[in-house]
Amino acid sequence: MRTLRELGAEVAIRRRALGLKQLDVAKRSGVTAESLSRFERGRTSEFGSRKLMAVLAAVGMELALVEISSDQCQPPRETTRTHGRPTSAGLEA
Repeated sequence: MRTLRELGAEVAIRRRALGLKQLDVAKRSGVTAESLSRFERGRTSEFGSRKLMAVLAAVGMELALVEISSDQCQPPRETTRTHGRPTSAGLEA
């Protein structure tokens, strides 16, 4: 998984496999149902680490760090400001 969109989609698949509604997971994780919905649909450019960890725990998932080869590493992305809000250039939302 390389993008927030892909991660959100995987959470949605897992949630459905468990027979849970978005509202169930939202309540368990302490996020709003709207925030969870946007995350699962790839409609958010940011999803804080605390929220992410809580949502993953609510669906029985966790992050695993996997070392990749150096030719797959990407340099840090430059951030710009749009209407007072920072955005990441080239980051897929």
